Amino acid sequence: MTDKRPPAAGDFPPPAGRPLTSDDPPAGGEPAAGSEPSAGGDQAAADGPRLEPLLLDPARLSIMATLAAAEWAEFGFVRDTAGLSDSALSKRVSQLGDAGFVEVRKGYVGKRPRTWLNLSKAGRAALRSHIAMLRVIAEQAG
Repeated sequence: MTDKRPPAAGDFPPPAGRPLTSDDPPAGGEPAAGSEPSAGGDQAAADGPRLEPLLLDPARLSIMATLAAAEWAEFGFVRDTAGLSDSALSKRVSQLGDAGFVEVRKGYVGKRPRTWLNLSKAGRAALRSHIAMLRVIAEQAG
C-alpha cells in the first residue's frame, strides 16, 4: 500500500535548469499521490494524436511545455519562463488543474510561502498527443 499523503513542502526539488538556492526546498520528494488523471489525457493516448482544446491557448501550452521539462517547478520560475503575470499564470494553472493536467502544491520555505507546479500523468499524455497532432498538421501543410 502506498502512502496517499502529499509530500511536505520541504520535499520538493528546485526547478529544472537552475541550481539549488537557499530559497529552494531540499530535494528528494515525490509528486503528490492520489491525483486523478483526466479521462481526456488517457483517452488521447489510446486513440492517437488529437488537438487538446485547452492547449490551443499559447499561454497554457507554454506552461505545459515548461512543466514537461521539470518534475516540480516553482511558480515564479514558470511565471518568468512563460512571460505571464502572477494573476494570468494563476488563472491558467487553475484551468489546467481543473482539467487534471497540472498538480499544485503550496508550502513554505522558511517563512516565505511558495507554490510548486507539476505536470500530471494525464497532462503529459495530453501534451504529447497535442504536439503529435500539431506535427501531423505541419507535415500535411508542408
